[in-house]
Amino acid sequence: MKTAFAAVAATILLTACETVPTDTPLVASAALQPTKGSKTFGEATFEQVGDKVLVVAFLQNLKPGQEHGFHIHEVGDCSSGDGMSTKGHFNPFNKPHAHYGSAERHAGDLPNLKADKKGFANIRIELDQITLRPGPGNIVGRGVIVHTDPDDYKSQPTGNAGARIACGVIQLH
Repeated sequence: MKTAFAAVAATILLTACETVPTDTPLVASAALQPTKGSKTFGEATFEQVGDKVLVVAFLQNLKPGQEHGFHIHEVGDCSSGDGMSTKGHFNPFNKPHAHYGSAERHAGDLPNLKADKKGFANIRIELDQITLRPGPGNIVGRGVIVHTDPDDYKSQPTGNAGARIACGVIQLH
């Protein structure tokens, strides 16, 4: 009797799992807070769209008219006060630092943020090499950093982007 009941219960559970929509979007976000001495803050969202991730970010209190480096870093830890606890750029495929459009780049290399005359910046871009799904390119739990200077997309290993002025941790919703 217990075996028959277990079989029926297992069938019901499996059937219920089949009716759960599998197209529920995977979404994560990071609240970017200022590092010590900075006033820059904002938010970045990450949505899985097929094999790419849509990255949307809004930042404020940046230096007006200036570009700022923007990267996903290895560790989701902003406790150091200067953002250094996030370690280096997220690079699961062991590639050189490069332009975000290059196939040979860190997975965490993102476009520079361009601040307007009031110090606001936003970005919207779909990127490959990163994912919200399990695997080596998974960015959930990683750090997001805004730098004081623009990324030159060539200097190794960080693009000469300068100090870290805002830090956040990517968390799945």
